[in-house]
Amino acid sequence: MNFYTRKWVKPEDLNAHGTLFGGRLLAWIDEEAAIYTIIQLGTNGCVTKYMSEINFVSSAHQGDIIELGIKAIKFGHTSITLTCHVRNKITQKTILTIDEIVFVAVDDSGKPVKHGRTEITYTDARLRE
Repeated sequence: MNFYTRKWVKPEDLNAHGTLFGGRLLAWIDEEAAIYTIIQLGTNGCVTKYMSEINFVSSAHQGDIIELGIKAIKFGHTSITLTCHVRNKITQKTILTIDEIVFVAVDDSGKPVKHGRTEITYTDARLRE
């Protein structure tokens, strides 16, 4: 798992209990997963199709730095499946895990299209294609 994105938990990110609002974290994850997918598939024509069980393991608090790790685990003909792990940067304690996030490549009318990718690319070469 590579950890690319870091977020600083600020007052506007908190829920009524003073911890990181789960909806805010899920929005960050969806955005980061979409960016990862765009780079891996070489197209910004993709949509979130599915998220498996979301396991909130521990809380984050104001001032914490969290890291989002996302990795492709499967390539389908029109889809890509990712896994996600979120942790506290300082303590390395797990905050959240998601076993599967599925994105589907789509055309301009929203219909699934083959993307032709079969493996992870770790460099920024896809951005130059």
